[in-house]
Amino acid sequence: MKQPLIVLVGPTAVGKTAAGIALAQKFGGEIISGDSMQVYKDMNIGTAKVTEKEKKEIPHHLIDIRSPGEEFSAADFKKEAERAVKGINSRHKIPIIVGGTGMYIQSLLYDYSFGHSEEDPEYRKELEHTARSRGGDYLHKILAQKDRRTAESIHPNNVRRVIRALEIIHRTRAPVPAEEEMKKESPYNIVLVGLTMDRNVLYERINKRVDDMIESGLLEEVASLVDRGYEHTKAMRAIGYKELIPAVKKEQSLQEAVEVLKMNSRRFAKRQLTWFRNKMPVEWFDMTDDREEKLHEIEEFVAGFLTPAEK
Repeated sequence: MKQPLIVLVGPTAVGKTAAGIALAQKFGGEIISGDSMQVYKDMNIGTAKVTEKEKKEIPHHLIDIRSPGEEFSAADFKKEAERAVKGINSRHKIPIIVGGTGMYIQSLLYDYSFGHSEEDPEYRKELEHTARSRGGDYLHKILAQKDRRTAESIHPNNVRRVIRALEIIHRTRAPVPAEEEMKKESPYNIVLVGLTMDRNVLYERINKRVDDMIESGLLEEVASLVDRGYEHTKAMRAIGYKELIPAVKKEQSLQEAVEVLKMNSRRFAKRQLTWFRNKMPVEWFDMTDDREEKLHEIEEFVAGFLTPAEK
């Protein structure tokens, strides 16, 4: 019998943290963060990392397991998350994935194999240098020459994905495998829940969250990371950090940087919703009004997937 795995997804600021903790309390679960940036130590405010008080004594996993200078990929997430799931199951608890990094979560749910796409740091550095000197469009044209299907699925401005695709081609000497070729039957009994919200309300929540982050010391957090030499790391390309670096370096006013951060956060939320709606069979719950009633509906929905012993 497949082990149960509750998965809670949705855009930034929709309320996943609180909902995940409520589910963990209801069903005797432990939470695995499905956020690609919460793995990094000392990046607390900008990633909206759960606080000890918010945890309500619910164990959380895959938080603060890397330094900001270390790389962390979807393959790394899959490996660490599988280990966490096994540990939680061994304690007769239910693992609950909570997060918004779609590709990471999908890699775990459908048992992606990353053996074909081992990383090549030196080649990646070469591509990153090319992107800086000649632009993302130039790299995208190279990808189109090598693998037109993949190039058509990636926007030229998404330089990170273009570089990743070229890296896979360089290592395997073959086109990037289509997503359907990578997907297998899930090894888990998945209960997949998504939180959504009226867009205007969500955007207001995002704007307020950014203001709260600034009041809580986000600028100082970014400045500390820059001072410690992390400015050019992968971690610092995250939303919430890259936007404030110009303000830290006095190249832009804080007000201007904050407006850029709010805009990028809203755009990110839109991309998250689009990704989950297109890529995964999510059961959506609108959290715009009466959150307590919606949480009750979610609990009933989840309970319908669990055996009497698991409930």
